[in-house]
Amino acid sequence: MKKGQILEGTVERIDYPNKGVVKAEGEDRPVLVKNAIPGQRVRVSVNKIRRGRAEGRVLEVLQPSSLEIPSPCPHFGQCGGCTYQTLPYEEQLRLKESQVKELLDEAIRKGGGREYQWDGIKASPVTDAYRNKMEFTFGDAYKDGPLSLGMHKRGSFHDIVNVNECRIVDGDFRAILETTLAFARESGLPYYHRMRHEGYFRHLLVRKAARTGQILVDLVTTTQAGPDLDPWADSLLELERSGQLKGQITGILHTSNDSLADVVKDEGTRLLFGQDHFYEEILGLRFQITPFSFFQTNSLGAEVLYETARSYIGETKDKVIFDLYSGTGTIAQILAPVARKVTGVEIVEEAVEAARENARLNGLENCTFWAGDVLKVIDELGEVPDLIVLDPPRDGVHPKALEKIIGFGVEKMVYIACKPTSLARDLELLQGRGYQVERAGCIDLFPGTVHVETVALLSKLKTDKHIDVKLEMDELDLTAAESEATYAELKQYVLDKYGLKVSSLNIAQIKAKCGIDKRENYNKAKNENVKEPNCTEEKENAIKDAFKHFQMI
Repeated sequence: MKKGQILEGTVERIDYPNKGVVKAEGEDRPVLVKNAIPGQRVRVSVNKIRRGRAEGRVLEVLQPSSLEIPSPCPHFGQCGGCTYQTLPYEEQLRLKESQVKELLDEAIRKGGGREYQWDGIKASPVTDAYRNKMEFTFGDAYKDGPLSLGMHKRGSFHDIVNVNECRIVDGDFRAILETTLAFARESGLPYYHRMRHEGYFRHLLVRKAARTGQILVDLVTTTQAGPDLDPWADSLLELERSGQLKGQITGILHTSNDSLADVVKDEGTRLLFGQDHFYEEILGLRFQITPFSFFQTNSLGAEVLYETARSYIGETKDKVIFDLYSGTGTIAQILAPVARKVTGVEIVEEAVEAARENARLNGLENCTFWAGDVLKVIDELGEVPDLIVLDPPRDGVHPKALEKIIGFGVEKMVYIACKPTSLARDLELLQGRGYQVERAGCIDLFPGTVHVETVALLSKLKTDKHIDVKLEMDELDLTAAESEATYAELKQYVLDKYGLKVSSLNIAQIKAKCGIDKRENYNKAKNENVKEPNCTEEKENAIKDAFKHFQMI
């Protein structure tokens, strides 16, 4: 096999997230390709060979898979947004479940983990028109072609496919897209060219709440021109007045973005109509959402996800919970009514402000939110949690942050992953530090696509298993340090006598106060100014009593 070679073969399987394994005729090694379906017979071109692995692209589907059905979307195959729309939904679920379970099984096996409860996959309540947010891009369908507004063409960084019949959004999105494209074409202004850094129109951001039906529209442009956008806003409001929209427009905005990066970035937003936010309802709570707030893109599916996470967490009465990577505080507020206190940490300041506002909106006084990087903020929280919820971005948790999280020694963690490969990677460190997967499952928030959410419950290994060893210690006088009780024994004593749960960090702090532990701490922070959560006076007195009980002081 060599680069540039054309081969034919059958797609044997699809590995997460979109890696089709093609068994080519007459070849020992498989070829990995994207955008394939199990069972298809395909012609592929080999693009690269490295480390004994061949990668290529599909030139032609010679024979469809027996699993395939006609796509309900006319843009399928051109638009790069969806991959599995020619698979029946039951097959999509079966494929995603097998991919995630294989990833977790391998990660747990490598980490020496034991068997765990696999809960399978839960379907999205709706499979069409499920998205509550879309970012459409301006461009052209081909070089120097007419102005287009839609999604990037599959495999292209430049060409844009008009998606006025997209099936993963409802008719309101499509009507707003067509009206905006018509206005842009009539203006005669060009789209922003990423290579030349010239042009005006960049993106159209549309958000719509599934429960309330409220709609927020934001046109993102450069500052290279200054047309009157009031006619555009009026044309959108006319859609509502004429009954062409099922929802209600609550805000129309214009955002300036001169960044060179091809992303939706807020460098100043102007209100053209209404307000700069709308409201969505999840599990009986109300959330204020701005154009750039992080919020799950499938509102009804999010309810399934959060209910699953809540069931994994279990009893939360009188517990302190950390919701790390908390976004707009959705999980924190769902847990708050049945917890003593929930603390959220999120790096995006706007999301933190929204979380605080949402907590006020829902009358929750036991939620606090911190703005900052989890790696840095976690040392300043001033308390030790009883359990932790992790909902990190796609790349997972930074290893240094994960070490600090593990240092709290909580008995339970719930990890929510939008990218299961990141969870599988983080499990290596978690298992190496004494955590094991108790149960896991996935929830499909993205029908028609390769993406899937995964939830895992991890618990700290118990130290109740032991080996009895008899030591003959003639005429040996033990020092206090040699007779020192283990951390587990100290924790158990405090729990049994005082009903308090203390952490290893609490015990280490009081050891230092009492001058017991003189050993070097190899996990101490490099920054000498880092603050550690303080042990309460009640816990300090209980720990000192445990020291006396075990004759350590």
